[in-house]
Amino acid sequence: MSKRRVKAKKKTSNSGFFKFIKWFWLLFATGILAAAMLFLLASWGAFGEMPPFEHLENPQTNLATEIFSSDGKTLGKYYKDDNRTPVKFEDLPRNLVNALVATEDARFFEHSGIDARGTLRAFVYLGKKGGASTISQQLARQLFIGAREKEKKTQAVLQKVKEWVLATRLERQYTKEEIIAMYLNIYDFGYAADGIRSASKIYFGKEPTNLKIEESAMLVGMLKNSSYYNPLRREELVFNRRNTVLAQMAKYGYLTETEKDSLQALKMDVNFNPENHREGLATYFRMYLQGFMNDWIAKNPRPAMEGERDRWSLYLDGLKIYTTIDSRMQANAEEAVQEHMKKLQAEFFHQNTPERNKTAPFLDLEKEEIDIIMERAMKNSDRWREMKKQGKAEKDIRNSFNIKTEMTVFDWKSETRQKDTIMTPMDSIRYYKTFLRTAMMSMEPQTGHVKAWVGGVDYRHFQYDNVYQGSRQAGSTFKPFIYAAAIDQLRLSPCYELPDTQYCIEAEKHGNPEAWCPKNSSGKYSGNMYTLKKALANSKNTVTAQLIDMVGPKSVVSIVKNLGLTGEIPEVPSIALGTPDFNVYEMVGAYGTFVNQGVYVKPVMVTRIEDKNGTVLYEYVPETKDVLSKEVSYAMINLMEGVTQGGSGTRLRTTGVNKWKKEYDEIITGYPYEFKNPIAGKTGTTQNQSDGWFMGMVPNLVTGVWVGGDNRSIHFKSITYGQGASMALPIWGLYMKKNYENKELGVSDGEFPEPSDMSINLDCTKPIEDPNKPADIDEDLEDLDF
Repeated sequence: MSKRRVKAKKKTSNSGFFKFIKWFWLLFATGILAAAMLFLLASWGAFGEMPPFEHLENPQTNLATEIFSSDGKTLGKYYKDDNRTPVKFEDLPRNLVNALVATEDARFFEHSGIDARGTLRAFVYLGKKGGASTISQQLARQLFIGAREKEKKTQAVLQKVKEWVLATRLERQYTKEEIIAMYLNIYDFGYAADGIRSASKIYFGKEPTNLKIEESAMLVGMLKNSSYYNPLRREELVFNRRNTVLAQMAKYGYLTETEKDSLQALKMDVNFNPENHREGLATYFRMYLQGFMNDWIAKNPRPAMEGERDRWSLYLDGLKIYTTIDSRMQANAEEAVQEHMKKLQAEFFHQNTPERNKTAPFLDLEKEEIDIIMERAMKNSDRWREMKKQGKAEKDIRNSFNIKTEMTVFDWKSETRQKDTIMTPMDSIRYYKTFLRTAMMSMEPQTGHVKAWVGGVDYRHFQYDNVYQGSRQAGSTFKPFIYAAAIDQLRLSPCYELPDTQYCIEAEKHGNPEAWCPKNSSGKYSGNMYTLKKALANSKNTVTAQLIDMVGPKSVVSIVKNLGLTGEIPEVPSIALGTPDFNVYEMVGAYGTFVNQGVYVKPVMVTRIEDKNGTVLYEYVPETKDVLSKEVSYAMINLMEGVTQGGSGTRLRTTGVNKWKKEYDEIITGYPYEFKNPIAGKTGTTQNQSDGWFMGMVPNLVTGVWVGGDNRSIHFKSITYGQGASMALPIWGLYMKKNYENKELGVSDGEFPEPSDMSINLDCTKPIEDPNKPADIDEDLEDLDF
């Protein structure tokens, strides 16, 4: 071959090589330019609107409003779609952060939002050896983009580009630690566990900072797909996923092989605690608080930026509500209610079997009267309202109440306190009427801080709050107000004596149209002289009648109104026996005045409201009023101490026996209280045993308890079980017993503080002189036989 041909061939070969190099760099440069243009177009919003800088600086997420107890515990939350309460990075355990980084983004602290090595690997292996999404990219997708559309390849690529752009922007705007916290706060772990704090509490019953390594690993494993990796439905799958996370932690040096092996051998210990509005602690209080917050929101507009809402949202704005409720005392109160009401209900069922009461649970009513009650209950039911809203004809609605249907109803015998059954809606109304209701509230008298609030036996099935919504006759718990008026106006001593004989107030004397001659509950009169202390302890109606005649109903009503009782109170003598209706909330506030040396403090439940950033939006200002002198208040305490020393409350100091029925078999339980400390109180029982009350006081805690039926015609036949000492007092005793077992609560077991200048005689061994007749008392008092 000639040299010229060889040379030409070599030249052609070199030309081809250079041509290849030229095209390679041209294509490479084109690719770089195309990628750059793709990023620019994405950042300019060509592939869909991109969030403005302000949104990157303050990403908008729905945050649940959180309710805090006075001892720093979460009582519950208000939310609609997102049960999310954010936590700061410093409140996350190190093991959780390590598990996240090892599993989701091992080079997280090295890159600036995009992991080049991971992206190249994913491109070469088409994702078979793992994806390339960094934590920052996943956060961008969660915050601003949403779920990726898998069915459209082009759309998926464009979304990926947007993720890259947003991830780099997030990295410039936030620290690595802030990005991790935001990512864990935004993720939905299922079962209303939005964010890591809710997930920790719902799946393990603890704050994130207390998570163990294996618990953190399980939650991080769920980040892959929480609906698929569901620990309640696919335990084995989640167990294996958790162990994969632990293996990743060992791979990147966060665990030793020994630690990994021991942790992988552990069983999953899920402690499922669902969070919703009908379960958990203080459900009735939370219902009241919801109404309180709605009122507050209506009166307090939100300082909104342009385009934002001008009204606070209880469900979206992440408000923080600080309450006076003590979670430990609340738990004690709920346990006391459950323990006693279960036994009391068993006895009520025993007395109201079809053989013993053909109109059960109603007593002393004709069929027509029962039909009226049932008709009213039917029309007040959720079913009736819902079908009315749907435009159903009344005939069709009524027919639906007689068709058997599957339902879940309340049941004391069940461990979960509910059971599945089949019955007609009308039968279910009557079934629920058979259950006794209750209410209990506990307050610190010096501050008005409400420490416990129980509005019923089970909020899931009885959503009427008997603490605040329900008002019932007060019975003998109203009598101390009569005594207070007499001691205040006439300077009577607790040792002052009046006869236990039938006493009549003539017609028209105090606005009463007819003569009023009340009987004692026993219908008998001893004829003996009773000190005021002994008369109140034994609830002598005859003595109370004489006292209201001496001071007049008008002065009693005046004092009662100043004590915070807002109901309608007629100025007639019969109010002395507690005929007006009051709720437990107001009664506890009124009794608190006696303990607080005559100063009424309005009960308070909310001390502070903050926005999500901690800015104080509301702070409570105490509402107080001087009503009685210190001397009169202490004399009243002395009077009511007699109730627990020799009256209807004496069982608080004994271990007496009471018989209850359980599934119609007799069991015997005692009163296991044996309190030795000073206790002032008053029981109350209304006509036919329709209501049972107990108001109990120690120096720094006042508690009121009410028990009764849904209707006044639902009650015990006899006073043995129907009196306040049997129905309500045991709840107080159980509650206080539990409080005293926990010394950290600081519930007083000491003496009530006595005023230094006490001039009212409390020593009944000294002779008592008749009080001086006040100038404004009717002349007829001179004729009374003192």
